[in-house]
Amino acid sequence: MTKRIRKAVFPVAGLGTRFLPATKSIPKEMLTVVDRPVLQHVVDEAREAGIEQFIFVTGRNKAVIEDHFDIAYELEDTLQKRGKLKEYKILTDLLPAGGTATFTRQQSPLGLGHAVWCAREIVGDEPFAVLLPDMVTMAADSKSGRCLAQCIEAYEKFGGNIIATEEVAPEEAHQYGVVSVGKDFGRSFEITGMVEKPPKGTAPSNLIISGRYVLGPEIFAILEKGEKGAGGEIQLTDGMIALARTEAFHGVRFDGKTYDCGSKLGFLTANAAFALADPDLAGPFRAELKKLAGGL
Repeated sequence: MTKRIRKAVFPVAGLGTRFLPATKSIPKEMLTVVDRPVLQHVVDEAREAGIEQFIFVTGRNKAVIEDHFDIAYELEDTLQKRGKLKEYKILTDLLPAGGTATFTRQQSPLGLGHAVWCAREIVGDEPFAVLLPDMVTMAADSKSGRCLAQCIEAYEKFGGNIIATEEVAPEEAHQYGVVSVGKDFGRSFEITGMVEKPPKGTAPSNLIISGRYVLGPEIFAILEKGEKGAGGEIQLTDGMIALARTEAFHGVRFDGKTYDCGSKLGFLTANAAFALADPDLAGPFRAELKKLAGGL
């Protein structure tokens, strides 16, 4: 019987250099997609998937993230006194329950694998989820759920370790971590291999690792070795490759769309997609887009 996935790790220590100067004083995770920070979208996804413990691996100058997931007494008091109860409810509904948000520090930027390892004592000896905070997902429809929910569904079926994947054009696969496909079950499949940014034309498939994982605690012993990979950093993909020698991995073809908000184009596209999905904004925003397109 599989253990329930209760905890999720959010590695939020990155510098966000691709968005300078905007990220000089504002963490990249707090840039907004429509009306809420990128990180809030990701936390919402985790909560919808049944996550109960939210573990944020932060770095220097990220205190605003901790403040965001805390009570803002003066603001909330003012909203109530002015009768802005709708806005007040939005704020309170977004707050994690007391004691469910935990913050730990990655003192040195040693890579994604190292950031995940920094959460080891909080995760303990149980399987857990990892959500990359740059990657914002949108479900194909209300029935399918967002990406992590689909990963947990696969975990409950197969156990072991789960990686979310998404198709890209074959000529783009060299830019990403890519998986090899074994026995295929439709939406899910066995993973027989992984490679990080393969040379052009050598990718084993066009299914890329898209930023959602369910991993067993055995990954921590591997990451603890501190073996450096691409960019001289401790890479999570390398740790998963090592773990796959002894543990099963399955992939999930995410039924939906992932937006890479770590890039300017992905961030702008996410804003457009979420605006068009908002019933209050969709009509006026589409009209403004048509005006802009007419001038191109």
